[in-house]
Amino acid sequence: MTLTPDLIWLAAGLAVTGAFAGLIAGLFGIGGGVVMVPALYFAFGLLGYDDGPRMQVAVGTSLAVIVATSLRSVTSHAKRGAVDGQVLRTWIPWIVAGALTGSLIADLVPGRALTALFGVTALLLSAQFVFGRPDWKLADEMPGGAAHAGLGGLIGLLSSLMGIGGGVFGVTLMTLCGRSIHKAVGTAAGFGIAIGLPGALGFIVWGWSEAGRPPLSLGYVNMLGFAILAVSAFFLAPVGAGLAHKLPAATLKRMFAVGLALTAISLIREAIVG
Repeated sequence: MTLTPDLIWLAAGLAVTGAFAGLIAGLFGIGGGVVMVPALYFAFGLLGYDDGPRMQVAVGTSLAVIVATSLRSVTSHAKRGAVDGQVLRTWIPWIVAGALTGSLIADLVPGRALTALFGVTALLLSAQFVFGRPDWKLADEMPGGAAHAGLGGLIGLLSSLMGIGGGVFGVTLMTLCGRSIHKAVGTAAGFGIAIGLPGALGFIVWGWSEAGRPPLSLGYVNMLGFAILAVSAFFLAPVGAGLAHKLPAATLKRMFAVGLALTAISLIREAIVG
């Protein structure tokens, strides 16, 4: 592929995006997908690639990067004792199953419908963080049995479809089930690995023969975007994790809610306007 000014600017923009995504991954345990998916989508559009597979490539590439950012983030949180190993061990199998299913469905469901669904859901979740009282709980412990399997699968499914790391859903669920915000953020970072790895592999398989993809793409995963975003995000995730443990829980909740609300509004606008 010829090195052109457009590609140089694309590489620079992706590096900045990856750094910001790494900070978000460490700070909120959300894998950075809320930044990467729209950034990749618009960047590929500016380079003139087809609308058809563009969103799938953005989501698939984001999921691949999330593996790196989440691994770095969960390691940093674990050093501070903020990762619930029991939750990860019991929830990961169901999250993986949901992520694999999501990668299969992603090629069949209209991207605009998924964008609107996530935007509305994220807006509701952000409202809970703003208006919810500290004593609001669904339960004192994380659910077990059929509820545990169903919720784990749903987190994996929706996160894979939307190219995010699972923290959006995981942090909210865990705080409503008696976990502190710091423990919830650290554990949710681990969800990102369970979602990103099987999800990205699924996007590679299902998009293998799709026409109109950007150069250097394996299925729906663009390797140029992956390399630039993963490297820049990898080194910034520990910074975000360290910042998370220096902030009061109330401040962290407000920051999470504001960021989530802004993302939700942006996604709903994109779904309506197109």
